[in-house]
Amino acid sequence: MADDTQDDAQGDGRAGRQASGHRTVPHTADVRIEAWGVSREQCLAEAVLGMVGCFADVSGVRPTAVRQVELAEADDDDLLIASLDEVIFRLEVHGEVPVDVEAEPTDGGLDVRLAVTDVAAVRIIGAMPKAVSWSDLRLAPDPYGWSCAVTVDV
Repeated sequence: MADDTQDDAQGDGRAGRQASGHRTVPHTADVRIEAWGVSREQCLAEAVLGMVGCFADVSGVRPTAVRQVELAEADDDDLLIASLDEVIFRLEVHGEVPVDVEAEPTDGGLDVRLAVTDVAAVRIIGAMPKAVSWSDLRLAPDPYGWSCAVTVDV
């Protein structure tokens, strides 16, 4: 997956960016994540990596396990929420942090594979996520592929 990339100083903000990526943008008291990719699945994976990057430095950390999650077919916003909620669940219940993410469509929904490691193996750099907000949530196609924006309560 691509690392966090920044806007360049040109026009629409997408010029100069990689085909996929994520970034945080200023938001009062919470964390606002924007992500993009050439497909819906790649955009969702970038959103997960963006959320992880808000609280943990996973650079150079190797995964210790892969967790496969099947998300039932739902509208795009529901899939975004479910993907991010899975990260919070893994963190709170199993003490696991994703270091890489892949997502593929299936006949019945979405197959998400999280390459995870123990939270003790990463450097914590921010507040842990508590919930994903439905307010100002967006996942949709755009002229460059797919993009999303989401607020995470910390």
